Amino acid sequence: MSKFFFNDRKQLVNDAIEGLIISAPHANLVRLDIDPAIRIVARGDWDKGRVAVISGGGSGHEPAHAGFVGKGMLTAAVCGDVFASPSVDAVLNAIVAVTGDRGCLLIVKNYTGDRLNFGLAAEKAKRHGLKVEMVIVADDIALPDNKQPRGIAGTALVHKIAGYAAEQGKSLGEVRAIAQQASDSVWSLGLAMETCNLPGSGEEEENRIQRGKVELGLGIHGEPGASIVDTHNSKTLIDTLIEPLKAKAGNDRVAVLINNLGGVSALEMALLTKELAHSALKDQIAYLIGPAPLVSSLDMKGFSLSLLRLNDEFERALNADVETVGWQKPVAFAPVRTVKHSAINTGIEIQPSDNPQVSAIVNAAAETLIGLENRLNALDAKVGDGDTGSTFAEGARDIAQQLEQGKLPLDNSAQLFQLIGERLATVMGGSSGVLMSIFFTAAGQAIHDGASIADALLKGLKQMKHYGGADLGDRTLIDALQPALEALQSQDLSAAVAAAKAGAESTAKMQKAGAGRSSYVNSDSLTGVTDPGAVAVAEVFAALEKV
Repeated sequence: MSKFFFNDRKQLVNDAIEGLIISAPHANLVRLDIDPAIRIVARGDWDKGRVAVISGGGSGHEPAHAGFVGKGMLTAAVCGDVFASPSVDAVLNAIVAVTGDRGCLLIVKNYTGDRLNFGLAAEKAKRHGLKVEMVIVADDIALPDNKQPRGIAGTALVHKIAGYAAEQGKSLGEVRAIAQQASDSVWSLGLAMETCNLPGSGEEEENRIQRGKVELGLGIHGEPGASIVDTHNSKTLIDTLIEPLKAKAGNDRVAVLINNLGGVSALEMALLTKELAHSALKDQIAYLIGPAPLVSSLDMKGFSLSLLRLNDEFERALNADVETVGWQKPVAFAPVRTVKHSAINTGIEIQPSDNPQVSAIVNAAAETLIGLENRLNALDAKVGDGDTGSTFAEGARDIAQQLEQGKLPLDNSAQLFQLIGERLATVMGGSSGVLMSIFFTAAGQAIHDGASIADALLKGLKQMKHYGGADLGDRTLIDALQPALEALQSQDLSAAVAAAKAGAESTAKMQKAGAGRSSYVNSDSLTGVTDPGAVAVAEVFAALEKV
């Protein structure tokens, strides 16, 4: 089955172009209505009063090329099928449609199909009396001895510089000259851990790159890389790219385009950017462009770096405003700014103290939860993720250790509850640890403010319900805890034990959970299974009665 969203494979590119145009923020893009097989996206505000700048190529590299059409960049883009050069007729129609007396510059990536189709179209356009020049971008340095390096992501930088020159009203010769200078001053190198999948190709493509390795220098059409690197370590990979790129740029100031080839998460791209900022190139970087997909390769799990050796004209061109969908405004490179700030002290000032009765209560509760670990896990495996017992036992073991080491303020209930709350948030983990921490922390504060223990525990329950979102009847530990605490407040511990037991048993009859992981489980799986958190509460109350 295909990994791509589309209705009709034959209409995929046409549909995508329509989506791009209607979502353009400046609303200045149009598709030239010539023939369904001729896909030309052009500036809607173009008046032929300046040199036209045209590029294009196969689709699948979005936002290139149509995403770079707009004021200050490309005049038009000619879109071929996925990874296929547009036809000669398509390129010729684009040239004729947007070229006036000032002439036209074609910017072409160095692939045979693009060179031939754009080149023949240029020659035909000259027969119509139009002035046409062409610059071929060959920025890929993966194969140093290759006489025909590929054109990859650095092409976007050439688009930007040529588009700026044209927008300034420069002549065709001047626009061509600065575009050629940019092409000669940009170098790119990429890598990937997974190659791309072609839409509509039937079975999902098998990734030829072995797990734990990356291909260095693979092409934007999924061509095999020049070599294999045996690591996924981000620092090592950035250093691997930087070494040959820096050799090209020397010690000159550079702008760096950080290009996502389509399948890398934003989190990873940010990490790679950080590594770039700490690399051997850090003292030469003047601007960062990205991280972002600029010249992608469908869903390829990879990225590329493009270095542009800067001069004053290039800097002005890169920083000039544009009205396009895909261009990323350069950011002046600078180290991360940090501001010193004192960390808030969340610790609690306590004074360990002894109270034999409270010690027995704490020990009974802790030992009960530790002993319930396997039983609660087994229950949770039926309605959740199977770790409730381990989560509660982890918290109980920590409190038992604090008790054994004499670190608990047993004769100060407010401090005791607050300390338990702090420890549970630290050692229990997950939502259970936070919920129990809220319960004990709020109860401890209530005791500090003068409430009785029973009232304080109900206050803790109220806050736990407020922040956690669960309530009575939602098939959680609250179904045992709330009736137990209400009974404890109005009657005695025996009544609380009975109420907790009844509440826990009632959860086995509840066919829908209103909170927690059980809320994602269907009713058939819940029927007859008591909630593990409610069981834990009931068993703890039963143990306390024995004490």
